[in-house]
Amino acid sequence: MSEKFEMVNLDIKPGESVKVKCKLPGDCKNFSINLGKNSSDVGLHFNPRLNDSVIVCNSKHSNNWQSEERSNHMCFHPGSEVKISIKHSGDKFEIKLPDGHEISFPNRHGYDKLSYMSVKGDVKVTSFKYE
Repeated sequence: MSEKFEMVNLDIKPGESVKVKCKLPGDCKNFSINLGKNSSDVGLHFNPRLNDSVIVCNSKHSNNWQSEERSNHMCFHPGSEVKISIKHSGDKFEIKLPDGHEISFPNRHGYDKLSYMSVKGDVKVTSFKYE
C-alpha cells in the first residue's frame, strides 16, 4: 500500500509549524514527509524507515538528493497512530516526534517560504494543519 498526500500553494514561513497525524498500517515499512518549493526542490525529506530502525533526513535540489543525516531514535511502530510536528525555524527544521524527542535538520537551501508538502509511503494521513 503506497499512499500519497500532496499540497501545493502553501505559505509556510519561519516560525510556523506543520502538524501531521498519520495511521501506520500493520505492515508499514517506511514513509516520508517532504517540505519545500516543489517535488524537485525539497528543503526537508523526513523518512522513518521502520524496517531499518533509522530515521533519514535529507534535502533535494533540482531533483538531486544531497547528503543524508541519520538518527537511530526510532519511535514509530507498525499499527500505530502518530503525530509529527515540523517547525520552520528559518535556518533549520525542528521535527518533534510522537514520543516528544526532537530532531533538527538544517535549511540547506535557505528557504524563507515553503509552498509544497507531500506525505508518501506506507501511511494514511488522518489530519493536517499548519499554524
